[in-house]
Amino acid sequence: MHSKEIISAGKPLKDADKALIMLHGRGSNAQDILGLARHLDVEGFALLAPQATNNTWYPYSFMANSEQNEPWLTSALEVLKETLDEVVEAGIPAANCYFLGFSQGACLTLEFVARNARRYGGVIAFTGGLIGDKVNCENYSGDFEDTRIFIGSGNPDPHVPLGRVKESARMLEEMDGSVTLKIYENRPHTVSPDEIEIANALILKK
Repeated sequence: MHSKEIISAGKPLKDADKALIMLHGRGSNAQDILGLARHLDVEGFALLAPQATNNTWYPYSFMANSEQNEPWLTSALEVLKETLDEVVEAGIPAANCYFLGFSQGACLTLEFVARNARRYGGVIAFTGGLIGDKVNCENYSGDFEDTRIFIGSGNPDPHVPLGRVKESARMLEEMDGSVTLKIYENRPHTVSPDEIEIANALILKK
């Protein structure tokens, strides 16, 4: 199960007006995802990157039956909830809290915000989709109140099928998310400069 270990950067939480919660991918780590911050417009943000136990949030594909990924998936979602709670308790409203994830971290990010939809600062998912062998509407509740959400993904991607990405985008739109989806043909499993540019212009610059 995941212990709550968070690597911080940027402004101290108590002095910041905004916070960005960053989730690393499978086999990566918190320090690595924090390295993206040097390319992002996050001046004045508190940056928080939770660390997954053994560098993975859940053991199987995000498209496996959710039961197969338990109890790790529930534990990972709880880490994210506790991280958000910490930000809000420090005086930063959820409307000034932003989320970013890559790959497995992007899937976990989208799953968390869809299960806890409300007005957030913005959501950035670099190659990800909602978790489970199918998109289960019963898991998701709340209203994003026009929160801006950016999803970028390659086609084909070895880990994240385009069909699931599109289905996830539709689900988030139905929950009143303002979703921008961009598909990159024949792009490797990575974060591209164009995605960074869109994330900065669309989500982070306000």
